Amino acid sequence: MSDGELLLNGVKLMVLGMGVVFAFLVLMVFCMNIVAKLIKPFAGRFEPPAKAAPAPARSASGNDADLAAVAVAAVELFRKQK
Repeated sequence: MSDGELLLNGVKLMVLGMGVVFAFLVLMVFCMNIVAKLIKPFAGRFEPPAKAAPAPARSASGNDADLAAVAVAAVELFRKQK
């Protein structure tokens, strides 16, 4: 086989592979839409009850300024040790 024939066979195989993948994805989307329509009447039964929003996390001391001071002190101590 010549280089041209090998290249042409490679392109054919690539197009065939991409076509198979595209057909599978179209079939998958079609099936997902059908399942979504079948499950829609039962959607209310499977949804978890709404929960209250969690409270924002607080630091141990409750003050961000304290944490900033601790961080500055740690950096200064690290620089002095060098």
